[in-house]
Amino acid sequence: MISKSTIARIIDTAQIEEVVGDFVTLKKRGASLIGLCPFHNEKTPSFYVSPSKGIYKCFGCGKAGNSINFVMEHEHFTYPEALEFLAKKYSIPIETTGNVVEEKAIELEKDSLYIINTFAEEHFIHNLFETDEGKTIGLTYFKERGLRENTIRKFKLGYSINDSTDLLKAASQKGFKPDQLRKAGLITQHDSRDIDFIRGRVMFTIHNLSGKVVAFAGRSIKQNDKGPKYINSPETDIYKKSGTLYGLFYAKNEIRKLDECYLTEGYLDVITMHQAGIENSVASSGTSLTPDQVRLLKRYTKNITLLYDGDTAGIKAALRGVELILEEDLNVKIAVLPEGNDPDSYLQKHTADEFKEFIAANAKNVILFKADVLLKNATNDPVKKAEVIHDMAETVAKIPDPIKRSLFIHECSQLMGIEEQLLLSTVNALRRKKMQSETNVSAQEARQMEPDTTPFHDQDKNTLKPSGDEVQERDIIRILINYGDKTIGNEGITIAAYLAKELEDVEFDNNLYQEILNENKTYVAENINKDSKSYLNHDNPNFAKLAQEVLFEHYDLSPNWENMHNVSVKKPEANYFQDIISAVNRLKHKKVERMKRQTELELKTERDPEKVAELQKKHMLYQSWDVALAKQSGTVISH
Repeated sequence: MISKSTIARIIDTAQIEEVVGDFVTLKKRGASLIGLCPFHNEKTPSFYVSPSKGIYKCFGCGKAGNSINFVMEHEHFTYPEALEFLAKKYSIPIETTGNVVEEKAIELEKDSLYIINTFAEEHFIHNLFETDEGKTIGLTYFKERGLRENTIRKFKLGYSINDSTDLLKAASQKGFKPDQLRKAGLITQHDSRDIDFIRGRVMFTIHNLSGKVVAFAGRSIKQNDKGPKYINSPETDIYKKSGTLYGLFYAKNEIRKLDECYLTEGYLDVITMHQAGIENSVASSGTSLTPDQVRLLKRYTKNITLLYDGDTAGIKAALRGVELILEEDLNVKIAVLPEGNDPDSYLQKHTADEFKEFIAANAKNVILFKADVLLKNATNDPVKKAEVIHDMAETVAKIPDPIKRSLFIHECSQLMGIEEQLLLSTVNALRRKKMQSETNVSAQEARQMEPDTTPFHDQDKNTLKPSGDEVQERDIIRILINYGDKTIGNEGITIAAYLAKELEDVEFDNNLYQEILNENKTYVAENINKDSKSYLNHDNPNFAKLAQEVLFEHYDLSPNWENMHNVSVKKPEANYFQDIISAVNRLKHKKVERMKRQTELELKTERDPEKVAELQKKHMLYQSWDVALAKQSGTVISH
């Protein structure tokens, strides 16, 4: 694990304008820099970089963050990978914590597996192009499937000789030990002797996101072979089948560029599509889609089109894993190819343009597709139709976005010929049940946490509006994050300390804002001074995300504006003293107003003379507070 001191040094050293400037052409715009966003296609620049605050934000697609976030997003790195990238850029030595010897050993073990797999990849490629068996059987097969040599070489396709120790002997000659080959999943034991794991098959190399070889898949091409059609490498320290998508290394840039991904079942489907110029395609490698694979795709796009055969088995396969995709709030379509065709065979008979036209014309939203398929099978049987309705309710209930859910409830109710309110109630009951099981709350609590989603044509009835105090609360947190370490006047007290004192007994309605306020009180008590960077790089991702939102000002005042208009304008950094006092007073004023109204309501119904007197006393106290706070905040109140 990278030490905290190294992380802090990387954060302090990495200049946002330098890091972003390696990938984006930036031009000066006031106090900021501006350029074309690297995360979405645009012609007019909406991507801003603030060198003084160390952050970037695109006002087109909403991406925002610091230097580490940018590298993670742009290069699709994990957090440690981004730190290593920046450390290398700025020549910062990386210190680690924990058991360094053990961590180093694990890292060396993984590196050795990559090296062995790279050797195996080269060996299989050599077999394909340089041996008689490989050329006669393997190369002939690939060319009969319509693959060009440049495509075969691009995807590192190969061939495993039909000899039980071919790879083992070649690896031993290079100094690799049998136990290393076993750990890589390249050899296995049979009758107490080591043999190659895959033999006499054409080979597909499987890469991770950075292009390193992690595994192989061997396809049988013998007509009489009674074994499985495909044999995949077993899972290892560097290969987890459930978290790998075939072809993603080659497809990721095109997926991000087009903001769409074609998801198929087979290796050859992906390779043929790439050869035809359709490079935003990946495969689930013949397995059912997993949550890890869905989350992997989500890093590049929210738009997925599933491509499957048109036979019954293909349609069933198309519906497997759909709910996993919906739960991740992705937009999913299904395009079923003509019966007997998969993407590979279809492209053997049609051009790439014809393929794209077919998909565009036939791709259907997965919810409506599923409803249509199930209803056809139900015919006029009421029992089967009821089962279909429950099945569809379970599918729609997986959708996290309430607006999308509402729209699909409306569409499905019309398609299935049932009352919209009935389907809505069923969906909401399913969501409450799921929430109860996940959070262990009561049914009533679940109902409050997940209010009914009204149909889209009547949306206003249950629209949840933020608390009236939330605007003031956010304003206070904005000033705390921006200027918490700044002092007020000549008193030497910081904004952070002022807030800790003034809001000691105040509870915020927004939970996130309250968490930040509580943490601030702790830091003030321990005499720890926190600046805006500490929030940007906070361990809590919600804190960091909020800091990204409130730190960046979209509009910068032109340097010539004040001169042209002969007006002196105070910038936010010059107003924070007055701003924080006003914001605190406004918030207190609103909360006192609320207490006063509550007391007035209680006075209307209370009959006990003692309690009435107590309430009147409270009301007079709140009234005096209200007047004082209104004066301080410049608010006019009515009695």
